[in-house]
Amino acid sequence: MSSDAATTAVVVDDSNFMRIVIGDILESGGIEVVATASDGAEAVRVVEQHDPDVVTMDVEMPGVGGIEAVERIMATHPTPILMLSAHTEEGASVTFEAIERGAVDFFTKPGGEISAGMARFEEQLVEQVHSVAKSSVGPDGVGSSPGHVHTEIPAADFEANPTLVVGASTGGPHAVERLLSDLPLAADFRVLVVQHMPEGFTGRFAERLDGVSDYVVREARDAIRVAGGEAVVARGGSHLRASNYRRGKVTLELTDEPARHGVRPAIDVTMESVAAVVDDPIVAVILTGMGRDGAAGVERVKAAGGVVVAQDEATSAVFGMPKQAIETGCVDTVEPLSGIPRAVVQSIVREAPA
Repeated sequence: MSSDAATTAVVVDDSNFMRIVIGDILESGGIEVVATASDGAEAVRVVEQHDPDVVTMDVEMPGVGGIEAVERIMATHPTPILMLSAHTEEGASVTFEAIERGAVDFFTKPGGEISAGMARFEEQLVEQVHSVAKSSVGPDGVGSSPGHVHTEIPAADFEANPTLVVGASTGGPHAVERLLSDLPLAADFRVLVVQHMPEGFTGRFAERLDGVSDYVVREARDAIRVAGGEAVVARGGSHLRASNYRRGKVTLELTDEPARHGVRPAIDVTMESVAAVVDDPIVAVILTGMGRDGAAGVERVKAAGGVVVAQDEATSAVFGMPKQAIETGCVDTVEPLSGIPRAVVQSIVREAPA
């Protein structure tokens, strides 16, 4: 897509009314809707015919549903896909399955449905569609592999009581899964994950991470204490703040203070608070995402003596957050997604005495 060309989209929904509403929202936001489809099978055909920059995909449709459509599109004509999901537990489960098949991100329908009364969500939807349209998909990008090829990390003598803070946004679920699935338990990290995601989805995300990681992963709750070998996911709708650190355990609190960068949880809040209270090794990782959340946080981590790792442009769905972090001058290493687990672990390897 050239910089001066309009973003083009295909809208997929089994409801004609919803196709009209979504199409009007996108068109009013400067996105050209080149085609629509009423089911997954039709979606596969029109995507190949029109070669859009992005697809908005309803999750549940009769016949060929959203998940199968994502899988077919990624196999035949890889295209960035934004899932439109119901804000329910079932919606969260199906949405994560679609992301596993190659979808870049998701947008939760207010009240479970997009309707003519969703004016206050229009700007967010348009912004997210523009963001997903810039994503890299295919051999080296999001959805490039249905499974993980684990990085072999040799055992080593590690620094005691390290804390790892991971920040991610657009395209992040896949990247976070890859990182945690490759993180060796022997490193004994206290892991805090801040993924831009609405309430109701972060619990399901924590369950998925727990299934792929050797670490025990939970959704954060207020006053939770995180020890070595444990990980928490910031709860959607609340900031996650480190309030105390004692005997190798980080105490966390959930706060409803104002959003930062338009998001809550914000990566900056968690990283800044960890830098302020943790006096053992800190590693901060900035993964794929839009915007600049995390840039101020990595500055604080670096000032506290921590190590900062950023995902490279080639493997980021959206290079906004890593780029902003790199531009602070506080990033120690820039790595492809596959190299981040090793870089994280290497940063806490104890140096042999001279």
